Amino acid sequence: MSRPTALMLQGTGSDVGKSVLVAGLCRLFARRGLGVRPFKPQNMSNNAAVARIPGSAESGEIGRAQALQALACGVPASVLMNPVLLKPQGETGAQLVVRGRVRGTFSARDYQGMKAGLLAEVLDSYRALAGEADLVICEGAGSPAEINLRSGDIANMGFARAAEMPVVLVGDIDRGGVIASLVGTHTVLPAEDRAPVQGFLVNKFRGDPALFADGMAAVTRFTGWPALGLIPWLPEAALLPPEDSVSLERRIEGSGGALLVAVPRLPRIANFDDLDPLSAHPAIRVRFMRPGERLPPEAALVVLPGSKATASDLTELRRQGWDRDILAHHARGGRVLGLCGGYQMLGRTIHDPHGIEGPTGETVPGLGLLAVDTELRPEKTLREVEGAVGGHTVEAYEIHMGESAGPDAARPFAQVAGRAEGARSADGRVAGTYLHGVLAGSGAAEAVLASLGLVVSPAPTGYREGVERALDRIADRLEAAVDADALLRIARRVGG
Repeated sequence: MSRPTALMLQGTGSDVGKSVLVAGLCRLFARRGLGVRPFKPQNMSNNAAVARIPGSAESGEIGRAQALQALACGVPASVLMNPVLLKPQGETGAQLVVRGRVRGTFSARDYQGMKAGLLAEVLDSYRALAGEADLVICEGAGSPAEINLRSGDIANMGFARAAEMPVVLVGDIDRGGVIASLVGTHTVLPAEDRAPVQGFLVNKFRGDPALFADGMAAVTRFTGWPALGLIPWLPEAALLPPEDSVSLERRIEGSGGALLVAVPRLPRIANFDDLDPLSAHPAIRVRFMRPGERLPPEAALVVLPGSKATASDLTELRRQGWDRDILAHHARGGRVLGLCGGYQMLGRTIHDPHGIEGPTGETVPGLGLLAVDTELRPEKTLREVEGAVGGHTVEAYEIHMGESAGPDAARPFAQVAGRAEGARSADGRVAGTYLHGVLAGSGAAEAVLASLGLVVSPAPTGYREGVERALDRIADRLEAAVDADALLRIARRVGG
């Protein structure tokens, strides 16, 4: 079988903008009439999305970035697009998800020893995906310059060489030193790993492109790699769901909204893109609270986000004194919303009979703002759902290991497929739900806030519509800034 038409973007480091560029290129080439699919062999993120498992009625999970890239292609998300997902649970370990299903929890050392054995499954996923596409645009992870991790690599050059895939290297000029980072990557790569690289892109440029012409030429002079584009700063990227918690460091609170939402930033925060529809709403300001900061007394709503390690994050929440802040906020008449792990924290207890997150049989007291109790279970719930909140139709998804029940569940947050979902307090000012993405639909954020007694003026456009427009605008900018025809020629080239 001939090699599929495919191209891999690798970066000189993490957070150079690969995920956004892949999404933009997916939209660009899809608009040209090509059947495009995104692919990332290995991802590490606690921002996950539900995706279909081909040939099965069940659902699995992939990185949020690949779900966004699928949207850019105009196709449903599939577990084939991200066959290996690592979800960090502590400083040295992570849950391993392979082809959408949990395979276990492993230390970093153990995973280093086993990842080479995953290459066959990664290649199978890639080939199956390529079989339904005209073009696959693949995203690396971290950097190929991390040569200490090269043995058994499945994320960058290990995969690219096994798949005979050409590579374009991306550098980030905004962080400085982009010439050195590109040339340095060329220097540290062995010749066999340099061979797949067919050119480079410089991302996040601000100003007159002519001022960096000599810089682009210098990289080519030192490396022999052709320059394929100088990409401007893309402000629309801020409207897209983030890949991982690195982006939280750059989150800036909006200044226009009258309603302030405070979000404790927990160490194992997960699926925090749930808050993006609130951040994008012109009537709302979202403030992510850093460790050491007090929750602002003027906040109208406190949101406890999802967590990959609920009991551990609850301990940290108490250590920061945020538990006292939340209780004081509620006593003043404030509203509280818990999403997934945050919902579990709001209850009376979290029981861990199987040792999912800690010692077997441990029971951790919750904040007690909802009369529910949670039992963590080894089976993970993964499904896309449609329901109603306050009579408003919402589309969402569930990713959780645990079930919550108790008196407040008799006052559900939502109705989903004929069943009650989530819980509300007797005073109506505290709610919890396992539904992710519940705020994203047109009018959904307003409906959820109204169900808590908070009224905001409607946004002029829905959040999801805004994401679609941002993808189109990014594709427009890439069309003008990169040599898209050259990228397509490279993708069609046989071998590295």
